[in-house]
Amino acid sequence: MTRALDIPSVAPAGAAAATRRRGTRALLACGVVAGPLFIVVGVLQMLTRDGFDPGRHPLSLLSLGDLGWIQIANFVIVGLLFIASAVGMRRVLYPGRGGVWGPRLIGLYGAGLVMGGVFVADAALGFPPGTPEGAPDQLSWHGVLHSAAPVLASLSLLVACFVFARRFAGLGQRGWAAYCVATGVASLVPDAFLGHDWFYVVLGVSVALGLVWVSAMAARLLTGLPDAGQAPRSATIT
Repeated sequence: MTRALDIPSVAPAGAAAATRRRGTRALLACGVVAGPLFIVVGVLQMLTRDGFDPGRHPLSLLSLGDLGWIQIANFVIVGLLFIASAVGMRRVLYPGRGGVWGPRLIGLYGAGLVMGGVFVADAALGFPPGTPEGAPDQLSWHGVLHSAAPVLASLSLLVACFVFARRFAGLGQRGWAAYCVATGVASLVPDAFLGHDWFYVVLGVSVALGLVWVSAMAARLLTGLPDAGQAPRSATIT
């Protein structure tokens, strides 16, 4: 009498690798769409929200009022998409140059966006309409936490730019390395306009450039990025 043996079915290694590649593609695609999504949703609100002036109001004030949920969702969803993309970036880059801190910093950048949405800013500068002009006399607890969000995001982005610049330089891809450095420098430009009438406009442009850069990095890795001198084992996604 023969007894049936329970033998677990094991998927072929090739099928497992293909599944992992598809998952990595999906994660990186999250980053590709995230930057443009944030910009489009933000600009549409700037053009349609009553009383909002891009020249004197920071984007975060759009999180206030009856329609504030739109910008809150914009912050949170895009931040989560960038965090997902950071997971995909690690899959592609590790253990190559920048494979640890590059994805970590992109993840922190996404976390800063999520934080900016979860903890809303205090009303200021007459927005939403009907609120006092000028800065609030005292920040609320969520206003304090909100003010920390752009610091986390901007510092993470700045360092990430130079981490990726080093990686591209090592690969001999000077154009991409220069793009990374230029984006990092552009993120510092708003500091020179602090107190100027055009500060929030310059800040908005700088933020948009940073968002586009992160999406561009995800798109570049999605096409495959082999390490210099190494076989494209985990760095090429095809």
